[in-house]
Amino acid sequence: MTTNPIGDPGEGHSPAAWTGVIIMLVALAIGTAALFLDQIWLVWAAAALFVVGPIVGFIMAKAGFGVNGPRYQPKAHH
Repeated sequence: MTTNPIGDPGEGHSPAAWTGVIIMLVALAIGTAALFLDQIWLVWAAAALFVVGPIVGFIMAKAGFGVNGPRYQPKAHH
């Protein structure tokens, strides 16, 4: 097992990254269910929500919740 150097940012484990990914996962789940149920308008709405995920992550990172942001406090790994 290798350990991370002290300066390693932690591969994006930040509130900004997680929020963006969760939004995209929810959109993907909604879009998949909508496609199965033949609700094309909801598929397109889920596609629009999917695009919102990275935008929210970017905005949160700029607001300081990214890996190197002043509001991000990494948790200790045991």
